[in-house]
Amino acid sequence: MRNLILVTGGAGFIGSNIVADLLSSTDFEVAVCDRLREAEGGKWRNLAKHDLADFIPPEDLFDWLAANASRLSAIVHMGAISATAEPDADLIVKTNFVLSRKLWEFAARHGVKFVYASSAATYGAGEQGFNDDDDHANLKRLRPLNAYGWSKAFFDLYARRSADAGFAPPSWAGLKFFNVYGPNEYHKGSMKSVIAQIWPKASRGETVTLYRSHNPHYEDGGQLRDFVYVKDAARAAAWLAQRDGVSGIFNLGSGRARSFKDLALAVFRAAGKAPDIAYIDTPEILREKYQYFTEARMGRLAALGFSAPFHSLELGVEDYVVGYLSTFDPYR
Repeated sequence: MRNLILVTGGAGFIGSNIVADLLSSTDFEVAVCDRLREAEGGKWRNLAKHDLADFIPPEDLFDWLAANASRLSAIVHMGAISATAEPDADLIVKTNFVLSRKLWEFAARHGVKFVYASSAATYGAGEQGFNDDDDHANLKRLRPLNAYGWSKAFFDLYARRSADAGFAPPSWAGLKFFNVYGPNEYHKGSMKSVIAQIWPKASRGETVTLYRSHNPHYEDGGQLRDFVYVKDAARAAAWLAQRDGVSGIFNLGSGRARSFKDLALAVFRAAGKAPDIAYIDTPEILREKYQYFTEARMGRLAALGFSAPFHSLELGVEDYVVGYLSTFDPYR
């Protein structure tokens, strides 16, 4: 019986939330492949509350896969270099494309379902909108702005071509995550969500800073993003990992763009403090490629039958603040 799911990057932010969702709602066993690195405040804390079937260092991954192929139901591949400012493009391609291709090939040969992390960064500046139609022509038109986004778009194209050629896992899904926030992101440093970054000051009622707008069509703090609560994103990924006959590349956002000012106000409201927001110039290095609007079109995922409600920004921030950030143990 295939009753085992592997989550690569399972100690990371989104990966550990997928682990939590799988273990809370299914009879599957869950194994994790990741690097934990620092012991003090490290990613191991993201897994400390969960009864894992196994933990695999990345260098042992393919030996482990060979030994467990007959038990494996699905691979949920969240392991990646996600820092958009990573300077080593060779490392990005090796991690985000080559490893993904090898896992795809394994899943295809052994009849294992495959869910992987794509990214909204594949849309670049969004000039062509955020339509997740996943035919080859539509995917080929996208123009990411950095090597990270390109590596994800590169693998999306590989997956589409391979599937069209008849070489694919029995069910597979690429997920274009938008701006995800929520528990277990604490190890990400400057890559944490704005919510996690402003929380310490907002909780004390101090002034928090947001980037000033350098686009005349948007007021300061009015830059719009599709913020999606990690519990919603994880629930969708876990659902797909258990579905047969569902394949494609899908957006994964809330489906509604909200402003950074809205986000900050929601944090102050959840903290029970009066809002105090100041604006600073966006660093010049970011201005040329700064996105002022993102919004996921979510119709295709809903059409598959995924009907779980998504948190509004206010309810997601409240759950994050009250249930995690303001507690002694903020891990899920």
